Amino acid sequence: MTGLVPIFILAHFSHHGIGAMLNPLMPMIRSDLGLNLTQSGLLMSAFTITNGFAQLPAGWLADRVGARFMILLAITGVAAAGFLVGFSSTLLMLVPLLVLIALMGGGYHPAAATAISSSVPAAIRGRALGIHLIGGTSAFWIIPLIIAPIAATWGWRMPFKIIPIPVALLGILVFFLIGRQNRADAAKKAAGSATLEASKTPIDWGKLTPFMVMSVLVGALMASTSSYLSFYAVDELNVPTTTIPLIVAIPAAMGLVMAPVGGYLSDKYGGLKIITLFGIAVVPLIYLMGQIPNVPALIALMLVMGLVNNTRMPTTESYIVGNTPDNRRSTVLGIYFFAGAEIAGPLTPFVGNMIDRYGYQQTFTIAAVIAAVVTIICTLFIWQNARKPAEIDKRS
Repeated sequence: MTGLVPIFILAHFSHHGIGAMLNPLMPMIRSDLGLNLTQSGLLMSAFTITNGFAQLPAGWLADRVGARFMILLAITGVAAAGFLVGFSSTLLMLVPLLVLIALMGGGYHPAAATAISSSVPAAIRGRALGIHLIGGTSAFWIIPLIIAPIAATWGWRMPFKIIPIPVALLGILVFFLIGRQNRADAAKKAAGSATLEASKTPIDWGKLTPFMVMSVLVGALMASTSSYLSFYAVDELNVPTTTIPLIVAIPAAMGLVMAPVGGYLSDKYGGLKIITLFGIAVVPLIYLMGQIPNVPALIALMLVMGLVNNTRMPTTESYIVGNTPDNRRSTVLGIYFFAGAEIAGPLTPFVGNMIDRYGYQQTFTIAAVIAAVVTIICTLFIWQNARKPAEIDKRS
C-alpha cells in the first residue's frame, strides 16, 4: 500500500511511544511509591479516562481542521509531557502529568483512521487499517524491550527522560511527511485521478450502535482485567519486576501478524462475524487469567490475547468507517474511542479493588461471566440489525 499508510505506521508507533511505557513499569512504580492495587488502578485510570474524554472534541476538531496538526500534537506534544514524568517523585505529581499526556494524545486515532480510510479503496480498507496498527502494536513490544535494561539499571524514571526525545523528533518528521503527501494527493485530485469517497448518507445508528457496544464493552472488560496480569506475574508467579516489561511486550508483538490478518478477515467476511467471534473468545481468556499456574502458561495466554485483540481493532474501525459518511468519520470514531476509554478507565481501579478484596481468581471469574452476558445480549441485537441493507458500505 502507498500514500498515507506507511507514514501513519511511523506516526502510530511514535504516538504510543510514551504510553507503551506505563503498564510495564507499573510494578516498579507501585513499589517505589508504595501503592496498593486500587491506587495503581486509579493511576492508570487517570490516563485512560482523560484520554477518552479528549477523543470527543478531538474527533470533532479533526473533521474540521484535518489530521496533520492533530497528529503533531498527539506525538510531539505527548512526548514533551512524557519527559516531565521522569522528574515526578510522588503520586500527586504523577497523576496530572499522565492527564496532560492523555489530553495531548486524544486526537490521534480519530484523525488517523479517517485519513487512512479516505486514502484507500473501500475493498481494502480493513487491511489498510490493520497495517496501520502494526505501528501502534510494535510500540507496545519494542518500547518495553528498550526500557527494560534502562529501568533495571537506573530506575523507572529514566526511560521517561530518554524515550520522549526521539519520539518528539519523529513527530516533527511525520508532520512534514504528511504535509508532503497531502500536497501530492491534492495534485492528483486536480489532475482528475483522485478516487476519494464523498458520501453524505445519514448514519444508521440502529445498525452501528450494537456493534460499537459489543466491541467497546467486551474490549473494556478485557483491557481492565489484563492490566493486572503484570501484577499477577509478580504477586502469584514471583516474576521479578525488572522482567515484567519483557512479558508485557508479548501480546503487542502479535500485532505484527494479527493486525493485518484481522483487517484482511474483516474485508473478506465482514465486521459482524469477526466481532462476534471476538466476543466469544474473550470469555474463556478472562477466566483463564485467574488460573495461570506458571510463567509458560502466562506467556501462552498472552499470545492468544494478542491474537484476539489485534483482530478486534481493525475490524471495529473498518466497520465504523464503512457505515459512516466521510465528513463525520472522525466524530463517530471519537465517540467510539471515548466510550472505550471511559468504560475501561473506571473499570480498572474497580477491578484492582476487587482483587485487593477477593483475589485474582474470583475477580477474573466474575469478569468472565459479565463478558459472557454482554456477548450474548449484543450478539442478538447485532444479528437482528444485520438483516438491514448497509446504507454506505454493503461489504459490512
